[in-house]
Amino acid sequence: MVTHVNAETPGDERGALIAFVEAQRGGIRRSVLGLSDAQASARPSASELSLGGLVKHVAETELNWLRLAQQRPNERQRTEATWADSFRLVEGETLADVLAFWDQVAAETEAFLRAVPSLDDTFPLPDQPWFPDDGAVSMRWLMLHLIEEIGRHAGHADIIRESLDGRTAFELVAMAQGYASQS
Repeated sequence: MVTHVNAETPGDERGALIAFVEAQRGGIRRSVLGLSDAQASARPSASELSLGGLVKHVAETELNWLRLAQQRPNERQRTEATWADSFRLVEGETLADVLAFWDQVAAETEAFLRAVPSLDDTFPLPDQPWFPDDGAVSMRWLMLHLIEEIGRHAGHADIIRESLDGRTAFELVAMAQGYASQS
């Protein structure tokens, strides 16, 4: 859903990239407004996707890209055996937990991006068949990719939420801004 992203201070490309990533995060965060853990775990379509699972997936995906850019190990690295768990709330996890985790990741992403010397600085891509051999991408590419990745899932979240209770993205924006009730 389209929401207004405030213009950056002239020349503040980092600020603009951060603002656009945050706008996409907001779309997903709004999709879970007023939901219980059970509702956030529901899969109202033939898809395996749930809203809680999407929140968890985008948080873990952002962390993974951040760790790649920092060239540090990912403390939440998934294996083939645990991959599906990145798309659902598992025993003991709550929606509030994954939202809080994502808030931490988002704050770390912003601090890292503001601290790198240049958006042109690069980091190597992992050795995976879907990446070019000896590939590297810039910090700018990282942020543009996060906008793309999170935005794609925000669209999924809109559909899932509407399937759950009929709430549309427009209603959720109004709720988030205090113009409509959550009941």
